[in-house]
Amino acid sequence: MNRTDLIEIIRNGENSGVEFKRDDSHPNFIAREMSALLNFEGGLILLGVEDDGTISGLTRNREEAERWVMEIARTHIQPEFIPSWHSITFDNGKCVGVIRIAADSPGKPYKAKRGSYWVTFVRVGSTSREATRDEEGRLYQASRLMRYEIKPVLDMGLDSLDIDRLNNYFRVLLKRDAPSVNDRESWRRLLLNTGLLVEAGGITAATVAGLLLFGENPNYRVPQAGITATAFPRTEKEYDTVDEEVIRGPLVSIMSERGRAEEKGVIDRAVDFVNRNLHTIAWLEGGRRIRKKALPLEAVRESIVNAVVHRDYTLVGTDVEVSMYRDRLEVISPGRLPNSVTVEKMREGVLRVSRNELVKDVLRDYGYVEHLGMGVRNRIIGSMRDHNGTEPDLIEEDHRFTVRLWKDPEDTPSY
Repeated sequence: MNRTDLIEIIRNGENSGVEFKRDDSHPNFIAREMSALLNFEGGLILLGVEDDGTISGLTRNREEAERWVMEIARTHIQPEFIPSWHSITFDNGKCVGVIRIAADSPGKPYKAKRGSYWVTFVRVGSTSREATRDEEGRLYQASRLMRYEIKPVLDMGLDSLDIDRLNNYFRVLLKRDAPSVNDRESWRRLLLNTGLLVEAGGITAATVAGLLLFGENPNYRVPQAGITATAFPRTEKEYDTVDEEVIRGPLVSIMSERGRAEEKGVIDRAVDFVNRNLHTIAWLEGGRRIRKKALPLEAVRESIVNAVVHRDYTLVGTDVEVSMYRDRLEVISPGRLPNSVTVEKMREGVLRVSRNELVKDVLRDYGYVEHLGMGVRNRIIGSMRDHNGTEPDLIEEDHRFTVRLWKDPEDTPSY
């Protein structure tokens, strides 16, 4: 960063990634801003800049200011970290210290010292505030210190799981022996070993993942499970719809020995919804009439699978959304991408991190998830390029991630 860059940043004012501070502030105040940026997406703290953007300059020499900043990062932040530091001096002799906080810091949630307590702060717009319980939980989950999917649902036990579906999973998908349907104790031990049940407080409870995958009625205690699917007649959301379905139940299907879905789960039902609302394109090639769907079902399925695997299940009250329009399909997954995952990594096929590892592992056994993590690159991007030459949109926003698949403009019908 040079003087010109710094002046432009100051001119634009404070925002979610930029904070102005004096270097005579109490160390706790500096630590608060550091921790909030660490818990967000990183950013800059400019020392020697007033709230209104006036450059007042450091009150200490540059070396002393640097030592002061590093001491705060070591003693006033948990876990401690080492920020990037440099300073820029202007012609009038005033100096601004630049603290750069890296994005994707692995130690979330970072806590700042406040008196004798350690407090988690988050960045909201241009301010830093104390995190709510849910926000702090999501930070633990982002750093993979807490896995929400293996949290016990205390009033849901073995009886809340579909034994027929579980039996199908172990015998048909995994090709291994499973207890008889009536041998409840053997089933309890088996599912404890696989993470679908967990012992907590002296009782055996289903985990969130167990309910999502095999629950008789997952939404009874995990209301955010499921998919809301809607087909709209034009290019925007409106009250008029072509078709709509609220899809509830376990994620996985009961499969036959030949690999056919006999009793469909949420994923296959969502794909069926899209399939029945996709028009067919037809053209003559030589003497043959060729037909194909407006979108490749392989890309549709991968988009839906990614949404249920990577969504943030701590966000209550919002389903995965599958929205069909005249010109496109959108699959919206609640929550940001898991920690360290970026859109660029997804496009390059280097996605190895999942927010819900157990869910991902079971869906891999069913063939929904690729073993090498190349699903987005091969099944979405590659399929769309081969199908109609369009490029899918992968869009990360504050509280959701959207995959947008475009139909060929020349082939979109008018309803």
